[in-house]
Amino acid sequence: MLKFLKRKRVLEKDILRQQIQDTEFVVFDTELTGINFKEDSIISIGAVKMKGGRIFISQTYYTKIKPITRLKPESIIIHGITPSELEDSDDIKNVLLEFLSFIGKNVLVGYFVYIDMIFLTKSIKKYFGKKFFNFSNFSIDIYLLQEWLYENDSDFRKCYPDIIFYSDLYSIANRYGIEVKQLHNAFYDAYITAQIFQRFIGFLFNSGIETLEELLMIGKS
Repeated sequence: MLKFLKRKRVLEKDILRQQIQDTEFVVFDTELTGINFKEDSIISIGAVKMKGGRIFISQTYYTKIKPITRLKPESIIIHGITPSELEDSDDIKNVLLEFLSFIGKNVLVGYFVYIDMIFLTKSIKKYFGKKFFNFSNFSIDIYLLQEWLYENDSDFRKCYPDIIFYSDLYSIANRYGIEVKQLHNAFYDAYITAQIFQRFIGFLFNSGIETLEELLMIGKS
């Protein structure tokens, strides 16, 4: 066991030393029945893979999930997913297995991603217990990256002067010239987030943020 733990630490150090352009990411988003961590659940997951600043539009994941908790009217207004649309959807247990296979050990990226991570971790623990006790993918929040860039990168501030820290993804997307055609769809939101992250990577590199370890220091959720 001691040898295994030492080897694991060595592997983690190697991963952290990886250049950002060589790092594999999965940008993802979830839609929920609500945002109460104790009462609500995931009803859809969308994701797209990246390596460095390259978005792989052919490597995507999207599915709806049969709800295990009641859909709240206020959440239906936001994402537009109705109970009847989810009747024939897959069970969350099967979806989690698919999604875990899709993400592997890649670094996860999202917008206010801690919310998605809490629901994801809670569901994995509930359905698989110790089988996936080592679910420990790093996660990065693009909102934290935006804050850091504005405070530390003069070129970023020149390109986006008088920036307002909006609290919604679509305002941020419009700020960086990303066209928004569809709202509150887990896959489309993940794709928008990937495009924002793509724009940030160039500025981060010019600011001296070159390795995954350095990226996690400023954006880890």
